[in-house]
Amino acid sequence: MYNVLVVDDEKSITDAIEVYLKNQNYQVFKAYDGQEALDIFAREKIHLILMDVMMPKIDGIMATMKIREKSTVPIIFLSAKSEDMDKILGLNMGADDYITKPFNPLELLARVNSNLRRYTNYASETKVFKNIIQIGGVELNDANKTVVVDAELIKITPLEYKILYLLMCNPNRVFSIEEIYEKVWNEPAYNPDTVTVHIRRIREKIEINPKDPKYLKVVWGIGYKFEK
Repeated sequence: MYNVLVVDDEKSITDAIEVYLKNQNYQVFKAYDGQEALDIFAREKIHLILMDVMMPKIDGIMATMKIREKSTVPIIFLSAKSEDMDKILGLNMGADDYITKPFNPLELLARVNSNLRRYTNYASETKVFKNIIQIGGVELNDANKTVVVDAELIKITPLEYKILYLLMCNPNRVFSIEEIYEKVWNEPAYNPDTVTVHIRRIREKIEINPKDPKYLKVVWGIGYKFEK
């Protein structure tokens, strides 16, 4: 049985979604603001989240960013037709999909089922075993700080390794260059442009075509992600 977290400040919406999901044998948890969602996510095993955008305390976009710091669980945004920019921002910040309110119950269930299938397949393909992270043809061994690409050991500097480790530990999550700098250099982002230089060098080492990268991709105006 999969656990679905439904987050919306309108109780009528969460109650309706709960009925649809329970009819499909999903276990449902409900939250009415972003902070309550984070609290439930911290203590329960959640497999998918339906997240409203506009909510009190912490909105859906901020809650999604906080969840993406720790998890790749599928997140589907619930958004009104007038919130196109929120949809775009949400997808760039880590949401996997969105559905427009008012929604068709059959479409809602189809998107839930589709994202859960994709997530379970993804989880089986991304391997973390004995300090080894493997995504596609890139294998990072944190025990001996080595990187292997398509069975070939590559030379990588400590800073390049730390950047790659950060991104591979959080596949598909977008990091700003300031965020990468602060996490890797462990200091305020005094010179974030240096991140771009290191990203370019990493691409030259792990990508077949650095100008058309398969793994290490830019999200224009926002930052970088390691794509699975």
